[in-house]
Amino acid sequence: MTANAPTVTAEVKTRATPEERRATAIGVILVLLGAFVFWIFGLGVESGARSNFNLSLPGERFENLRWEVSSQWLAFIVAATLAFLGGFVLRRSQVKRTNLALAIGLSLFVLAFLTWAAADGSFSLVGMLRSSVLLSVPVTLGALSGLMCERVAVINIAIEGQLLTAAFVGTIMGSAWGIWAGLIGAMLTGALLGAVLAVLAIRYRIDQIIAGVVINIFALGLTSFLARRVLSEAQELNSPGRFPSIKIPVLGDIPVVGSLLFNHNMFVYVTFLLVIALHFGLFYTRWGLRSRSVGEHPKAADTVGIDVYRIRYRNVIYGGLIAGFGGAFLTLAQVSRFEENLTAGIGFIGLAAMIFGRWMPLGALGAGLVFGFARALQQKLGILGTPIPSEFLSMTPYIVTIIVVAGVVGRARPPAADGQPYIKD
Repeated sequence: MTANAPTVTAEVKTRATPEERRATAIGVILVLLGAFVFWIFGLGVESGARSNFNLSLPGERFENLRWEVSSQWLAFIVAATLAFLGGFVLRRSQVKRTNLALAIGLSLFVLAFLTWAAADGSFSLVGMLRSSVLLSVPVTLGALSGLMCERVAVINIAIEGQLLTAAFVGTIMGSAWGIWAGLIGAMLTGALLGAVLAVLAIRYRIDQIIAGVVINIFALGLTSFLARRVLSEAQELNSPGRFPSIKIPVLGDIPVVGSLLFNHNMFVYVTFLLVIALHFGLFYTRWGLRSRSVGEHPKAADTVGIDVYRIRYRNVIYGGLIAGFGGAFLTLAQVSRFEENLTAGIGFIGLAAMIFGRWMPLGALGAGLVFGFARALQQKLGILGTPIPSEFLSMTPYIVTIIVVAGVVGRARPPAADGQPYIKD
């Protein structure tokens, strides 16, 4: 080789990773959302239009608390912020912060949308947020039910059926013997269906998806038949009463926050406490460690003396108990009567919330609040009389479910043994 021989350098082209491609797509979406906000929400309203947001409820100590803002200028500010976030994400230098940028962008888009909807009008922001908390309860409980099962590698598609059947039983028992009897009956019904799922999935090793679908179909058919045959003729069995709201002293009088968090029925408080208890139990107790080990590597758990079958049975029944509590909320706290297909897909939205929350109790609560906000937004927009067709408003919670699962969650890893039956050697 001579000293003056030319050196050949090969140009290496690196392909973008899936995370970088996703960041590029989200960046483009944010920029497009910014343009949409500028054109529709900014230029689409009169320059002098103002939006009024009520920050208190009638009868509260700070009854006249409100926020007034220029509809057009807020839209312009949101549009500029969305464009900035889109450019930040498109740089792909902070791929790990893509979800944060997307969450901020979607929140700002919703704010601009509400400002546009309330232009030259008034909108109860606190009322909608309070409704979001209430509507998040069954979704969060459904997510916690699925989380309890999938942490021990049992897929619970039967949440919808557990919620529906528990709501039906809670209505009849609540009408006959009082709301507390209805609550107990609903929870026991959920636990019973959880035990059925456990036997089918663990003992007989039936495909867990099929077992859950069978329970859902059975629950829908049975409750619809009995509602037509029994409740339509005996109306006294379809008026169970309702758990009252409990205002926490001092905390309930805090402006804005008091109405949102400290003036609800006991289902809301129990749900928050349950989320905290499950988070502590799963990650700081021996039961939680054993449950997670059974969901990740059941054979290894078995070799160190953990009874895999017992842990799975117990957790799946606990999950049914939680779903039964959620079913009781629907008829004993929300609507105070039973209707056919009352749940209307809440159990499946709960599954989406569980995935969105990455199989974490606190994540399930956050996801439940997102879906609760979507349902509350649907109701409030109907009251405001926006030009959006009612059919599209009815689709809002399900559209949010698709967007969240397909675009926001990204790559979420379930427990390694999820859905796999365990055969003891």
